[in-house]
Amino acid sequence: MQSNSATLLIIDDDDVVRASIAAYLEDSGFKVLQANNGVQGLELFDREQPDLLVCDLRMPQIDGLELIRRINGKASEIPVIVLSGAGVMSDAVEALRLGAADYLIKPLEDLAVLEHSVRRALDRANLRFENRRYREKLETANRELKASLSLLQEDQNAGRQVQMNMLPDTPWQEGDFSFAHLIIPSLFLSGDFVDYFRVDERRIAFYLADVSGHGASSAFVTVLLKFMTTRLLFEAKRNDALPEFKPSDVLSHINRGLINCKLGKHVTMLGGVIDEQTSELTYCVGGHLPLPVLYSEGQAQYLGGRGLPVGLFAEATYTDHQLKLPQRFSLSLFSDGILEVLPGDSLKQREAVLPQLIEQANGNLGELRQILGLAKKGDMPDDIAMLVLSRNLA
Repeated sequence: MQSNSATLLIIDDDDVVRASIAAYLEDSGFKVLQANNGVQGLELFDREQPDLLVCDLRMPQIDGLELIRRINGKASEIPVIVLSGAGVMSDAVEALRLGAADYLIKPLEDLAVLEHSVRRALDRANLRFENRRYREKLETANRELKASLSLLQEDQNAGRQVQMNMLPDTPWQEGDFSFAHLIIPSLFLSGDFVDYFRVDERRIAFYLADVSGHGASSAFVTVLLKFMTTRLLFEAKRNDALPEFKPSDVLSHINRGLINCKLGKHVTMLGGVIDEQTSELTYCVGGHLPLPVLYSEGQAQYLGGRGLPVGLFAEATYTDHQLKLPQRFSLSLFSDGILEVLPGDSLKQREAVLPQLIEQANGNLGELRQILGLAKKGDMPDDIAMLVLSRNLA
């Protein structure tokens, strides 16, 4: 509301004074209503809903103070300017206490003083209105934000439950081989994932994946990984193609799937298949660091291998590596988040210390967790996934 477009109600039992005030304010651009007593003034107020009142203090039936009280009883924030010919201090104090915007003494020698008071009161009323509207919008936004956060929390809880249900049992014993994993998300949901499962009566497969990014979008890709590997295994069994279930084929399959989905996400992966009859491990690296660490006879060392990340390059190819497994060993796989919590000033130093820590832990996941202090650490800078498979170490 612009002040010049405001509607004013003048209530004064002195016709001459009222008319002169009304004429002046009309010349100043206001729309002016007039009432010659308080009763008529309240009727006009209820009917016309003016933006501001100018009323005399001393009037028959309803005086200015009582008028303010009744307007306040209507829960109205309409500003009221009181005019008084008596100039009694107690009246001024009471009028201002009741919420009058101003108190002026009659006769008004310069009506510009009244006009200034009117404009100032209207500006203050407009400011109060804008502040109230802003608070209401802010409260609405806060309610909507709380509702959105509640829905997001529900979605996060559902997503976490889905992730937890997809993960394999830990620990898991299959024949002579033991598998155990640990995932510590940096956010509520993790972009790291591990899985291990039996391929057929003589082979066991496993992988560790680290999806780019963090949070829900990366966690969604872990669901997609689980689906693609499960689907690939199902198709291989249905088509009697299990002999060709090689880690390099799995990574190639996932690479094509992620590129076709156009999710803007890629994955670093380590995948392997253990042949229980020959005690041979076939593994494949998809742009992943650190490399797996083999522990046997008190010594730990990195395995070799390299390859492109999965889901970035359509022309990427992946290579299988073979390893004869010792009779007693553990093989530890990590996502790159582990490098953030290792001691050392450089990446090279941190990579160098990891096999030493695995030796101290005797290739055991629980002991390694204790040595790294992961049980006591708070927020992590990155997701951490650890997968340890072993044979005859207990």
